[in-house]
Amino acid sequence: MPEISRFFGIVIAMYYRDHEPPHFHVTYAGHRAAVGIRPVSVLGGSLPPRVFGLVSEWAMRHESDLIADWDRARRGEALIPIAPLE
Repeated sequence: MPEISRFFGIVIAMYYRDHEPPHFHVTYAGHRAAVGIRPVSVLGGSLPPRVFGLVSEWAMRHESDLIADWDRARRGEALIPIAPLE
């Protein structure tokens, strides 16, 4: 699973040719979740509330980048890293 961003111990990745709806995967300190892009929401798994808040802020800032990487992943193309939350 290609990593597309990492910040504050949070790892963001996408699977190639993954199922709809458009989403990304988050890992943090033993927690795992699939997070939808539009709207930003936990589709499966769980994250601590503070971590979900950070992930939500990052995802809203990078919605178009996430959709572009989702489209690349669906086509099996290389993903482009997305700037971390600072």
